[in-house]
This record gives sequence, structure tokens and C-alpha cells, in this order.
Amino acid sequence: MALIEIDDLHVSVADREILKGVSLAIDAGTTHAIMGPNGTGKSTLSNVIAGREGYDVTKGSITFNGKNLFDMAADERARAGIFLAFQYPVEIPGVSTSAFLKTAINARRRAAGEPEIDAMEFLKLVKSKTKALGIPDDMIKRPLNVGFSGGEKKRAEVLQMSLLEPRFAVLDETDSGLDIDALKVVADGVNALRDKERAFLVITHYQRLLNYIVPDFVHVLSGGRIVASGGKELAAKLEAEGYAQFQSAA
Repeated sequence: MALIEIDDLHVSVADREILKGVSLAIDAGTTHAIMGPNGTGKSTLSNVIAGREGYDVTKGSITFNGKNLFDMAADERARAGIFLAFQYPVEIPGVSTSAFLKTAINARRRAAGEPEIDAMEFLKLVKSKTKALGIPDDMIKRPLNVGFSGGEKKRAEVLQMSLLEPRFAVLDETDSGLDIDALKVVADGVNALRDKERAFLVITHYQRLLNYIVPDFVHVLSGGRIVASGGKELAAKLEAEGYAQFQSAA
């Protein structure tokens, strides 16, 4: 059984149909990439998986680990092991990155019936993760994402993902606006978590991220549907030839 299975998913926003029958099965231990031009529904798919409001699912289903995802609120999905790395992470004034991370870890622990992490254990854990990812220690003392550069925001998300260790992570154009150093930090964080128990869905416009997070499967989303699937070589073809042929097919 697939870790996450999307079956004939139709989604509308303000009475406009965005996804028009997306089907995709993702097994544990695999990394899938979705590529496609702007406006084809990539971010809509990621937001629906995460449980963001404002999307009307008119048909189809998503199951996660055998459970109906639409029976779960957004926070329940997060506690169950679904993680979304946003294209544009939001700023949260007044909440330190450290406090946010500790709260998130303990929410996951409580959901799993585990004891909460204490202050000393938390600091030791965070220090080991920031060192491994090359993240400055002082970054976690600052309010979450407030005044962060684009690269710092993505580093903070990778740190969060590394600490939470989700079963299924969606990266929604995480490479947007990143320089090469920040891109490597993101890729290192993902690659360090890749194992037979987890799965990843990487949403991107460009091949460059997939040079560092090498996918097992690549899919083209165009016109609200997956119109082509293949291996990593499909990403190289898209980089060289563009999306025109797939847009006409959609």
C-alpha cells in the first residue's frame, strides 16, 4: 500500500476548477518531483494535502498511511507526520524560532504518546541539527522568520523538518529565490532524512534543485492534470525543451 495515494482529485478555488483529476501514488522510501509551468495547480495540490482552507475538493480522495486525509484537520495531519515547506514562509512576530520549534516537537511527541522534550535535551538536539546543516546558532533566538532573508527562511524550514522527521514531506518550490549555498542546505536537509520509512514530494519549476535532491520519479502537471511521468531524465528534458509540448497535450 502506498504511503500517500491521491485518486482522481478535483479541486476548485472560487468556483474555478484548478485540479482536474490528479492521481498519484507515492510509496514510502521514494522521492517524487512534480514540475510544470505557472498556474497549473502545483501549489494547490500541496496546500490541499496540508489541509489549508479555501480549497473546495469536488471529487476524489487522498489517503495517508491508509487513513482518509479529508477526515483530518490541518494540525492533525501535521501531528500524523505530514510536513509542508512553504514557497513563502510567513513571519511570526513575538515568537522565537526556538520556542516555535520546541512547541512543534512536543505536539508531535504527545500525538505519538511520547514524553515531552525538556529544555536541555531540546538545546542539545537543536545544536546537533544546526551544526549538521550549517545553520548559525543565533538564528533560533530570533523571532520566527522576522527579518530573515529568503535563504534564512528556507534554512529555518529545513531545520524544522529535520527536527520533526515527518513521514511525508512536501516541498513547494522551496528553491524559489535561493542562492547555491542555501539550495545545498535545503538539499542536505532532505537527503539526510531520506530512508525507507519516509517519502518526499518536491514541487519545482527547475531542474537545478533536482540535481541535489535526485528524484525517483518525475511528473509533469499541466492544465490541472498529470500529463507525463518518468525518471530523473524527464527533468533534464524539461529543462532543455520546456513545457510547450505538454501544455498542448493538456
